[in-house]
Amino acid sequence: MRIIVTGAAGFIGYHLCKNLIKKNLEVIGIDNFNDYYDQSLKESRNKELVATASASNNNFSIHRIDLENFNELKRLAYSFKPNIIINLAAQAGVRYSITNPSAYIQSNIVGFANILEISRGLKVQNLLYASSSSVYGGNKNIPFKETDNVDHPISLYAASKKSNELMAHTYSHLYGLPAIGMRFFTVYGPWGRPDMALFKFTKAIIENKPIEVFNDGKMTRDFTYIDDVIESIIRLMSNPPQKSTNFNYQVPDPSSSWAPHHVFNIGNCDPIDLEDFIRIIEEELNLKANKVMLPMQPGDVASTASDTKKLLDWIDYKPQTNIKLGIKKFIEWYKNYYKHRN
Repeated sequence: MRIIVTGAAGFIGYHLCKNLIKKNLEVIGIDNFNDYYDQSLKESRNKELVATASASNNNFSIHRIDLENFNELKRLAYSFKPNIIINLAAQAGVRYSITNPSAYIQSNIVGFANILEISRGLKVQNLLYASSSSVYGGNKNIPFKETDNVDHPISLYAASKKSNELMAHTYSHLYGLPAIGMRFFTVYGPWGRPDMALFKFTKAIIENKPIEVFNDGKMTRDFTYIDDVIESIIRLMSNPPQKSTNFNYQVPDPSSSWAPHHVFNIGNCDPIDLEDFIRIIEEELNLKANKVMLPMQPGDVASTASDTKKLLDWIDYKPQTNIKLGIKKFIEWYKNYYKHRN
């Protein structure tokens, strides 16, 4: 089995590649190492992957390519001939999309169109791509289900992910391309992104700096531990979607299709209040946070919560790591990583 992973130096991409390398699968990564956040963290992930591959006598490598560069992307993919493509590369961040919209159009829409076209040309057995819980937008129906309407995004990031789902469905319909959209719910854990709450809060509390708490702390999030996300992806790799034989055209179900395309929530199904989340970090660090209460930010939602029954039915697995354990593991990694860098 040959697999291409885009966003291989990113948070989820790094963990996925490491898992695939250890399984001795033939993998190549793609990443442009952009400067959205600390590039040295991406370089460190890359070094870890190279070391893991070397220890396993695996030929893994990351190619530094923008997804918008169709010719270079196609040249690499057609020479490698993957069976599976997993697209995790994207311009991330809800708030950043408010001030930098063009980055999302280029990476998340133009770049993904290139991935689709290459997947079609190579007739891959399964295309998995990162969507997001943000597609649920202004939906107040908690927990979020794949059958919910997602036509009301409230950020350009969310709109770009919804666009990805529509684009993938079209390719599945026109060309029979098996494709799976993965709606991730606030993924966290070791090697996480510095722009995410757990990383930002931990760093600020250790450095005795204030943390920004939006919506006066009246927020809940369905934090999902990275190991659970990776296990879900691994199982979805081996279970490509099939055409639905009982699709109801009169009352269409947004979560399925006559085409070989499905979307799945990947979340922990156990949302936590932001105040409790901060309290667990404080307890693990044995330090108190200096909180600065701020109003809701444009593009944010007050609550997220996942229903993962469809995922469980499809792959016989559901994310379930306890938030206290997950935070503990992240903080252990954080302290160790920055101890060796200072």
